[in-house]
Amino acid sequence: MCTVLKVHPSGYYKWLKQPVSNLEEENNKLLEHIKSAYKESNGIYGYRNIHKDLKASNIHVNKKRVARLMKEAKLCGIGNYRRKPKYKAGSIHKAHPNHLKQCFISQTPNESWVSDITYIRTHEGWIYLAIILDLFSRKIIGWSTSHRITTDLIIQALKNTKYRIPKDGVILHSDQGSQYSSYEYKTFLKHHNITPSMSRRGNCYDNAVAESFFKTLKKELVRKTIFRTREEARDKIFEYIEMFYNSKRRHSYYQTDIYISLDASYSQVQEFIEDIRLNPEIYYAKFTFDNDDKPFISIRFYDSQISNIVDDEIQEISKKHNIEIISINKTLVIG
Repeated sequence: MCTVLKVHPSGYYKWLKQPVSNLEEENNKLLEHIKSAYKESNGIYGYRNIHKDLKASNIHVNKKRVARLMKEAKLCGIGNYRRKPKYKAGSIHKAHPNHLKQCFISQTPNESWVSDITYIRTHEGWIYLAIILDLFSRKIIGWSTSHRITTDLIIQALKNTKYRIPKDGVILHSDQGSQYSSYEYKTFLKHHNITPSMSRRGNCYDNAVAESFFKTLKKELVRKTIFRTREEARDKIFEYIEMFYNSKRRHSYYQTDIYISLDASYSQVQEFIEDIRLNPEIYYAKFTFDNDDKPFISIRFYDSQISNIVDDEIQEISKKHNIEIISINKTLVIG
């Protein structure tokens, strides 16, 4: 072998006996954490989300290092596929107005829901999936499957959400499918204090959040799985929604931009960021300037339910470090 590789035997045996470097040991330990996070995501996450999982576990490494180790270990996430949707302005439905108007930000749970239906191929034929998604938590709160695409399909999904409906009602947004225009559907909504809302005809962007979920489902589950029976497909859908998407998967994130006074020193800002990062739910905190050269601190977190807690922490930490807050802007970034 030494002859083929054109190396001296003594050099080869010296290389065999040399100890493993500290860097290589660190990389091996880090790779074990990476493989664990990759397995937890069912082989879905790429290096960016793996890096976020490591950071959440208090393992701070460079994103490029994670990408390099994953490439060497041949761990690949599921990439996006691009398909430009056909779009036209479309007309408003005569029976139900568009209450959301592409405003997909909800301040409280069970304020606004979105719904849609998709189809999945199996060897037995098509299976249809209807979902109800809460715009506050971005989780699937109700779903049902059937071999027929009827009004009963969406009503069965809604029956799983009845206990969530508040006294003052909830908005349920959908497209203009015939199931959402039927008499049985409208009667069910009326009896359960649900206000119907509909997209414009042929406009997929009016129901973008539900469409985005189906894209994610098909990218992460359907496109890499062959379903022999409808029952097998339903079991896999249950496993994906209940065991992964609702409980583990990273979703859209909430961003809070804290505009501060120009009088704040750099050390004060750094101490503010260090304190806010002590909250394990906050995975990003950075000091920067906007287009008008106004200084602000940008923080990001995933769980909308901690928004009020974050607000309280911002006020406490700003008082602690004598930083004057000019304004606070909150946005939801769709992932």
